[in-house]
Amino acid sequence: MANELILIVEDNEKNRKLVRDVLQFKGYRTIDAETGEVGVALAMEHKPDLILMDYHLPGIDGIEAFRRIRADSATAHIPIVAVTASAMPEEAKKMKEAGFDGFQTKPINVKEFVQSVANVFTGKVAK
Repeated sequence: MANELILIVEDNEKNRKLVRDVLQFKGYRTIDAETGEVGVALAMEHKPDLILMDYHLPGIDGIEAFRRIRADSATAHIPIVAVTASAMPEEAKKMKEAGFDGFQTKPINVKEFVQSVANVFTGKVAK
């Protein structure tokens, strides 16, 4: 495990850096984007093993970026986990209904976050 490529789509620089640093420390390779549009383009170009998608993004939001990635047969199989600062039940419901492969709230709990990423690669993702 590890060495998988993870795309981080997050507009907040500090959050993006934290996630990137934690994942790289655990042996994952990362690429990142600040907007949904760039995230979609990077997903198409690099075909990462996992995408961590912020829900609230400038330009297209995380759900629209998710839909665009899933609409392309070359990227439709990639697991996409929603990451958001909103822990409101209606937000979680929207993400589940959209078809995200998981859900993480911010601020992240590093230990739980790392375990949830590892679970994606071992098939233990809880929806």
